[in-house]
Amino acid sequence: MLTEWLTNIQFNQELFTEIIEYIGTFAFAISGIRLAAGKDFDLFGAYVVGLVTAIGGGTIRDLCLDLTPFWMLNASYLIWTATALIFVILFRKHLIRLNNTFFIFDTIGLALFTVVGIEKTLDCNYAFWVAIIMGTITGAAGGVIRDIFINQIPLIFRKEIYAIACIIGGIIYYISSKFIDDITLVQIISALSVILTRVIAVKYKIGLPHIKGEAN
Repeated sequence: MLTEWLTNIQFNQELFTEIIEYIGTFAFAISGIRLAAGKDFDLFGAYVVGLVTAIGGGTIRDLCLDLTPFWMLNASYLIWTATALIFVILFRKHLIRLNNTFFIFDTIGLALFTVVGIEKTLDCNYAFWVAIIMGTITGAAGGVIRDIFINQIPLIFRKEIYAIACIIGGIIYYISSKFIDDITLVQIISALSVILTRVIAVKYKIGLPHIKGEAN
């Protein structure tokens, strides 16, 4: 009886993590496609930008962990990106009208992928500090590739709290896991902490100091 109960919990946890991945893929793909649309990309170009935004960080993570990149084992991520493209096409007028659309979807993707990166790294039995780094890469690296593709300085390097939000989310995950047995709840708390950090940073214009170049 106890074994059955534990198996069901494990199954539900795996299902929840998978759902997080799909929602994160959809959100990140929309953020990439939204920016590509602003740069007047064609449909294929917009799809590629959306795809690398969604899978870029996770691909780097899996290569670092000596795993087969996750999207090569499941075509769902390509399909979710295509769904995001269709979503942007259908609702482009509403998305363009909402100036904070990019921020909303990018922040959701950042939060969810940070949690997924941490979880997958821990599953590979790495130390927690490695999990925080991999979570940050999973959340932020796709956005770096996206910004390079659309020919602008990556957001992570020029303004706002971005990668730091992932690190804070990782630390919150670690602290929460020490006091809470329900990993699903820990994941939710961690993701919300990433979202809250970004929202507060943007609202109050909190950022890291910039390095000043030499005066001419």
